[in-house]
Amino acid sequence: MSQEDKQRITVEIYNRKYTIVGEESERHVKLVANLVDQKMNDIHEVNKQLDTSSLAVLTAVNTMNDYLKLKEDYATLLGSIKKKED
Repeated sequence: MSQEDKQRITVEIYNRKYTIVGEESERHVKLVANLVDQKMNDIHEVNKQLDTSSLAVLTAVNTMNDYLKLKEDYATLLGSIKKKED
């Protein structure tokens, strides 16, 4: 996909506007932005003293942790399915 084929979508995350450029659908980008915004607000509720940069990093760390857990669960599930097929 060429640069001119990519979409530019403006989203709001933690009260700031960002323009996301990419190949994903507008619906997908807005969903992702909404989830990031929600996670940042959830973390802020527990840690009100965090500045925006620290909050963003903590959100990224939490999100990556969730991703790695899901990846491990997926690998375990695939292993279970493979054993049942054998």
